[in-house]
Amino acid sequence: PNYALSNDNGGWCNPPLQHFDLAEPAFLQIAQYRAGIVPVSFRRVSCVRKGGIRFTVNGHSYFNLVLITNVGGAGDIQAVSIKGSKTGWQTMSRNWGQNWQSNAYMNGQSLSFMVTTSDRRTVTSNNVAAADWQFGKTYEGSQF
Repeated sequence: PNYALSNDNGGWCNPPLQHFDLAEPAFLQIAQYRAGIVPVSFRRVSCVRKGGIRFTVNGHSYFNLVLITNVGGAGDIQAVSIKGSKTGWQTMSRNWGQNWQSNAYMNGQSLSFMVTTSDRRTVTSNNVAAADWQFGKTYEGSQF
């Protein structure tokens, strides 16, 4: 999005309008190359995923960056909370894409996650990562 522009034809990818980035071959299936901005009708469909939601923990001691993948149901995450075995639930903030961050010290604690999608459904994955979890590893939780 470019918030310096309005959400009319000057700012066509700004909220509340939806924005789709397509590779050129996909774009050419629905429009001519010179078309530029193309209105698209779409509807969301529920995703069925095999296995649980995956949490890849990156960062360092006071900066936990968690990549969340394999999300079923609506598929798009709206909110995430993290809980250590010695803490209460703490809201994480979106860093970019599906990377969510926490600035809490969680070393030596088992980790639990609460994920909420755009359809307002929430799934809690308790003790996904044991107290000896490591940065760079992926842990699997519950699924929608």
